[in-house]
Amino acid sequence: MTANIASAAPQAAPEGRYAIAVHGGAGRYEYDQFSDAQKAAYKAGLEDALRAAQKVLEANGTALDAVTAAAMSLENNPLFNAGKGAVLNAEGEVELDAAIMRGDTLEAGAVTGIKTVKNPILAARAVMEQSQHVMLQSAGAEAFARSVGLELVPNSYFITPQRREQLERAKASKEAMNLSKFGTIGAVALDRHGNVAAATSTGGMTNKQWGRVGDSPVIGAGTYADNASCAVSATGHGEYFIRATVARTICALVEYKGLSLEDAANQVVRDKLVKMGGEGGIIAVNTKGDVVLVMNTPGMFRGSLKEGGEPYTAILADE
Repeated sequence: MTANIASAAPQAAPEGRYAIAVHGGAGRYEYDQFSDAQKAAYKAGLEDALRAAQKVLEANGTALDAVTAAAMSLENNPLFNAGKGAVLNAEGEVELDAAIMRGDTLEAGAVTGIKTVKNPILAARAVMEQSQHVMLQSAGAEAFARSVGLELVPNSYFITPQRREQLERAKASKEAMNLSKFGTIGAVALDRHGNVAAATSTGGMTNKQWGRVGDSPVIGAGTYADNASCAVSATGHGEYFIRATVARTICALVEYKGLSLEDAANQVVRDKLVKMGGEGGIIAVNTKGDVVLVMNTPGMFRGSLKEGGEPYTAILADE
């Protein structure tokens, strides 16, 4: 089964202009950490995701289809910690989490701890659209994905030599979880119909143990979308993002306190999380087409694109 992400015939564009944002993880990045070639490759991957979403929206497709397309693009890119190229847990396996949410109906779907679904974001979307549930985990999620015909692959498909080396370094340093890079991918979008959606997918943290689940698949923590406020996808030290219900809190500040999207994001990410000791960032878009990319770390792989504009991509905070 493949995603039906742009099957509708193009129609006359309704009022409104689309906007897209993507992220590929936040962390304690330094200026000289990446070579020029590496920076170019990461930015190209971010732009590919933006273009995948843009293709959907240019055909008057939905924000839901757009974030699905963007997330799949990043899941299929081994540079990012989601799908192929995801980090390894303490047992040397890849365990994947994902979530998706649509802002017009508040429907949502999530999966955690899956090991054989090629594109976890499709599993999350299938939970939303083809089950009566919001979240399925591990073996149950795998069985469900199989039952609806999603493409399955061996766990070895996801594993790259770079991730094996990363795990070995983490174990050698006796660090329980690698906190230097919070590798999650995500996408948010506003379509021409005025609807928003959010998607998030991750392999979690290197050397994670005991079935750990972070914020990415937790609706309201790492992922949230509501036309009444905004769509948010987060990346960071998930335990803090869960405790602060980051994504939903940003949306609530917009909806109930009337804060601008930027002020709401800053209040949560650069104030509340910092006081708690949580590191990371978020991308968000509202129904007016405002886009924010906010972090409290030295860097975050990120990009944005508005209708009629050119793609913006960046890694370090000051870009």
